[in-house]
Amino acid sequence: MNSPSSLRWIPALGWLRAYDRSWLRGDVLAGVTLAAYLLPAALGDASLANLPPEVGLYACLFGGVVFWIFCGSRYTVASVTSAISLVIGSSLGEITGGNTMRFGALATGTALLVSLIAFVAWLAKAGVLVHFISESVMTGFKCGVALFLASTQLPKLFGFHSAHGSFWGNTGFFFQHLNETNSMSLLVGGIALVLLILGKIFLNHKPVALFVVIGAIIAASTLSLETRGVKLIGAVPQGIPPLRVPPLYWRDLNELLPLALACFLLGAVETAAVGRMFAAKHGGRFDANQENLALAASNLFAGLGGGFPVSGGTSQSLVNEEGGAHTPLSTALAALFILLVVLFFSHLLSALPQPVLAAVVLVAIAGLLHLAALKELWRNDRSEFVVAIAAFAGVLTFGLLRGVMLGALISLVQLVRVSSHPHVALLGRIPGTRRFSDRDRHEDNELIPNVMIFRPESVLIYFNVDNVSDAILSRVRGESPPPKLVVVDLSAAPLVDMQSAHALAGMVAELTAEGIHFHAVEARSSVRDRLRREGVDEKLGGVNRFSTVADVIDHFLGGSESSAAAIKSES
Repeated sequence: MNSPSSLRWIPALGWLRAYDRSWLRGDVLAGVTLAAYLLPAALGDASLANLPPEVGLYACLFGGVVFWIFCGSRYTVASVTSAISLVIGSSLGEITGGNTMRFGALATGTALLVSLIAFVAWLAKAGVLVHFISESVMTGFKCGVALFLASTQLPKLFGFHSAHGSFWGNTGFFFQHLNETNSMSLLVGGIALVLLILGKIFLNHKPVALFVVIGAIIAASTLSLETRGVKLIGAVPQGIPPLRVPPLYWRDLNELLPLALACFLLGAVETAAVGRMFAAKHGGRFDANQENLALAASNLFAGLGGGFPVSGGTSQSLVNEEGGAHTPLSTALAALFILLVVLFFSHLLSALPQPVLAAVVLVAIAGLLHLAALKELWRNDRSEFVVAIAAFAGVLTFGLLRGVMLGALISLVQLVRVSSHPHVALLGRIPGTRRFSDRDRHEDNELIPNVMIFRPESVLIYFNVDNVSDAILSRVRGESPPPKLVVVDLSAAPLVDMQSAHALAGMVAELTAEGIHFHAVEARSSVRDRLRREGVDEKLGGVNRFSTVADVIDHFLGGSESSAAAIKSES
């Protein structure tokens, strides 16, 4: 009998027990549809990673065969993705110095490192870390990835070899070599591109790419396109490789670690975004930490099976949902269908023209180019727009790996900036009540004569307390005439650390020196304990659990010294 703890970290044990046979038809249809969508995507993404086409198939097969067991989201699909594939291709090119003989081993080694990082993140319950990469950063990053991808695929569409540099270098190379265009390659790729775009418009999330690929293979075989200068993807081995650890050296692991961290960040963020999207749409609870375990398992098998890093993919998951899936069993069935292709039909893929594969990739990356999101940021939040453009420019200028790291750094800087300057509300009395709220938001709130009431709306810790103190002092000193009493409502500050306690006492000393009385009220129990341990509670007016803002104001307006003393004695 399964224990409750095993059910918690292996969700499949729970939903399989309650599986309704009526769901099977939907799961089978969704699995077939998903496999048809993944096959050309796997070939295209392997091309982006500068790896043989079968490596993309192995990654989808071995990653997908275990992801469904541990994944907490009903529709999320683990597969190769364009962003991670391009990071792999561009980064391994630098690491190996162009020696493609070691690409395969290093790519599978990266998947194993991603698995280890994801497993450690699961053990540490670090799923919440994905929320530290802001949406604006991801928007800029994905737009940069889309243009970078296009710069690598356009030469293939036009029938000549592509460069492997920055976006600017690739773009310059493309225009310099336009005279080498093979007209038949451009014709074949152009037809495929038009068909795929029409399919995207009229048959969105349907396996149009599979039919385009099949048609291209038939055309290449019957019309002998290779003799007309159209490059084919070449031999694709039949069968599956044995599970094994790739031949790596210790120095390889050291060089691959930054790449693995970048792949994990990209994968975890996109997997979490997909899971949150479905949770909001269909209800239920999303657990980002559980998805880390699923990523650990899927990347472990993808690495051992000769693939490269996988993650939850947005378009793949939408195909799964729209295909009629009821449970994650659909993704297991999709992996089974891919297995059949790898075992019996993979040799047929060797006749696929490279311009058609480039067209598949170009249409797939169109979903990464969120120009409408950039326009929305420009209209509504210029600071977030600047952050998005910084990530965008970082990818185009410094490459994918450094672009990922730059995006993460920008997100952390954003977080520190926001956290270090919390809002300090100036409170006014809500008319007809004994309650107080932000006067800047509600102009009808009544200001109390000779009194200023503040409420810091954040934890007070070492890196933000000076800004909070400065905000209060600046507003007090800007008041004419100056107030006789300053009240600070600590109800919105769940934490005050040691440095902040003494910083508040220092602020009170400055106010007292200017003849202004001070009183802190409504502190939580943990905050009161901290203030007492640091010996500053008396300096803050005698913090206690009885007095409210309204009580302090009543005592002040009543002008009773004995009442004021009574408040202090209650602490």
